[in-house]
Amino acid sequence: MALEKLDPVTGRKTTGHEWNGIEELDTPVPRVVLFFLAIFTLFSIVYWILMPAWPTWTSYTKGLLGNDQREILAEQLKTAAADRSVWMDKVAKASFAEIAANPALMRDVREAGRTLFGDNCAVCHGVKGTGGPGFPDLAAKAWLWGGDPAAIAETISVGINSNDPKSRMSQMPAFGKTAMLDSAKIRSVVAYVRSLSNQPLSPQDKALVEAGQKVFASDCASCHGDNGMGKQDLGAPNLTDATWIYGGDERAITNSINNGRQGQMPHWSGRLSPTEIKILALYVGTLGEKAE
Repeated sequence: MALEKLDPVTGRKTTGHEWNGIEELDTPVPRVVLFFLAIFTLFSIVYWILMPAWPTWTSYTKGLLGNDQREILAEQLKTAAADRSVWMDKVAKASFAEIAANPALMRDVREAGRTLFGDNCAVCHGVKGTGGPGFPDLAAKAWLWGGDPAAIAETISVGINSNDPKSRMSQMPAFGKTAMLDSAKIRSVVAYVRSLSNQPLSPQDKALVEAGQKVFASDCASCHGDNGMGKQDLGAPNLTDATWIYGGDERAITNSINNGRQGQMPHWSGRLSPTEIKILALYVGTLGEKAE
């Protein structure tokens, strides 16, 4: 019988294998590893027996407990749909004022509206409704067509310059491209428009304001109003505030007057139910407000 050989450095037994004078130590697997391996193996076997686990040709093993996650999820969705239908039915039947006066109902409206807005509107208006170049800032409350829930619902339903027969229609002419205004008049009316929102003007631009006011009165006031505060029945924006869809600096305003504007918003009737549009209108009306 061969005598066991000990490594002189570690004091451990060797296996007898040697490579270029290096002998392999006989290092067994730690018992704690074997312990946990046995525990998890036992757990796996018990789980396979009790729970759905193995696929078969057409189905899968059901397990002794009969725990089916699909059935559980289906039941949860059914319960959620039933709960949702209760308050959505209340929203469908109540007026905008009645819903707004009901804090509990408005909490549901805010939650559902946030999801509807994220799925359908945020791609243009942003997650928080603050818009961007060419897309209105809904949180600023600078409404083009009116900001009460009924007006917002109408805009959502029929769209703006959409293919809906009842679409809201609005277009700003290209005063420069169509030669309705020459460059001198455009420059003067740009100076006047900038003065309406109290923008700082150079001495040269200040000298153009009076002439620009006359151009504005003859070519712009019919839509934007004599005071430049816009007309919601025409979808013409207020030029006296700090909210601009296409930019309010000299270059952006010049571009708008020269090339015109015709923003578009799709109509959502047919894609969203009347109740969903109602919820979305109420939610949009709360954008920019602190959550209660």
